[in-house]
Amino acid sequence: MLGVVFPGEIAILVAGAAAQVGTLPLWAVIPTSVAGAVIGDAVGFGIGRRYGERLLRRLPDWLIKPEAVRTTNELLRRRGPIIVLIGRLTALLRALVPGLAGMSGLTWGRFLPYNLLGGVIWVTAVALLGYLAGASLAVVQEQLGMVSNIVLGVLAAAALLMWLRSHVRRRQSRL
Repeated sequence: MLGVVFPGEIAILVAGAAAQVGTLPLWAVIPTSVAGAVIGDAVGFGIGRRYGERLLRRLPDWLIKPEAVRTTNELLRRRGPIIVLIGRLTALLRALVPGLAGMSGLTWGRFLPYNLLGGVIWVTAVALLGYLAGASLAVVQEQLGMVSNIVLGVLAAAALLMWLRSHVRRRQSRL
């Protein structure tokens, strides 16, 4: 559920971009991120299995309809592994599917391989996107560096002109 608050794609995109500029090795970004994604979803699955029903009962009926929960559980029992795989590829489902899969009675043996496969596909795609974007970031960083040097030069020149102007005025007022 941490993915709802801090989406993992942001961290993986940044890590991929960091790999492009040489801060991190891409060969380490991908397996580390896969491990984090798979472990995070395994925790969500375990929480859903153990506490899911209790947590849902605490939510108001207008927010979560019992019929919707029943339908979702049935879908996950029938098509659970493929839902886990597809759920990995969409932001909202990525955060919710593991807990719902645990609640539905899906077994660890059916959940884990699809969680791992989905994690590998998702992380690799996002890290490579970050890596490709990193090349653009390096160009942007270089251009921003040049722009900031120009701005600094303009500010220094303006400060020098203001100082010279006040210096000349003070000298003229003394005369």
